[in-house]
Amino acid sequence: MKNNHRNDEVQIRPFVEDLVINWHLIEACNYSCKYCYAAWNKPDSSKELHRDQDGTARLLNSLYDFFRPSNSANPLAHIMDWKNVRLSIAGGEPTLLKERLDFVISKAKQLGFKVSLITNGSLLDAQRITAIAPHLSCLGVSLDSSNITTNSLIGRVSQKGNVKPVRDVVETIRLARKANPAISIKINTVVNAINMHEDVSVLISLINPDRWKVMRVLPVISDALSITAENYREFVTRHAALSSVMSVEDNQDMVDSYIMIDPLGRFFQNSLGGSAYLYSSPIQEVGIAAAFAQTGFSPQKFAKRYQNGLRGEFLP
Repeated sequence: MKNNHRNDEVQIRPFVEDLVINWHLIEACNYSCKYCYAAWNKPDSSKELHRDQDGTARLLNSLYDFFRPSNSANPLAHIMDWKNVRLSIAGGEPTLLKERLDFVISKAKQLGFKVSLITNGSLLDAQRITAIAPHLSCLGVSLDSSNITTNSLIGRVSQKGNVKPVRDVVETIRLARKANPAISIKINTVVNAINMHEDVSVLISLINPDRWKVMRVLPVISDALSITAENYREFVTRHAALSSVMSVEDNQDMVDSYIMIDPLGRFFQNSLGGSAYLYSSPIQEVGIAAAFAQTGFSPQKFAKRYQNGLRGEFLP
């Protein structure tokens, strides 16, 4: 009997180990990267949720209850599968928050989240990283260059003009691994007009991360330091020897592929159609389901990033 089923009609549900919720706790940063996307619509830092411990706890409770894998009422449950929920804490620079950051990490773990931290690493001395690392499943460090001049031109410099030597960041990562041998290390590099001709193969090989995310500068808030697709392709190809850990994320890959929350407790989404973000109403005002429905999210694009689908995309 002839089989009339066509393979291209089979729809495979995306599966990821971790459904990642990115909470940008704070807009403030001790660096001033010229390409920075972390500038939210008329932010009022006095209303950032980290200042309200009870409000922070309520938001975390809502997030875990809504996104836990067993919640069949979550709209994503009908189109994708995931094993864990991971809270990725970002900024601005979240380590500026000190004890408030510790509270978020502790509360999130208590609820059942896996927790990751995205940082520029400049404020993590030996004592601080040794204390934090055991509570993290992943440490993400932003590194654009091993060259002090390049980092200074990008804006990866403090108000006092200090640039943390890359060797100190490498040592921070070593201490994190020592404190938590199970920790996953991710390096984030934004390819921009200042570093696009560099070769950072030696630095990345020295760190030996589990994942190296290579992103083209995203002109959402500003088109400062923007580069062409060809510039980006050349950077990726130059680092072909690192394709086993390199995840390539061009601008279109970043749109609708992240679940993100701003410092005021709103879902937001990247938009390539203009120099702005798309925002939901505050989660605690309208409820998490209503707020999540107000911004776009593509499970397929999300899963692609975590199933190695973007690795080596531009390589010959």
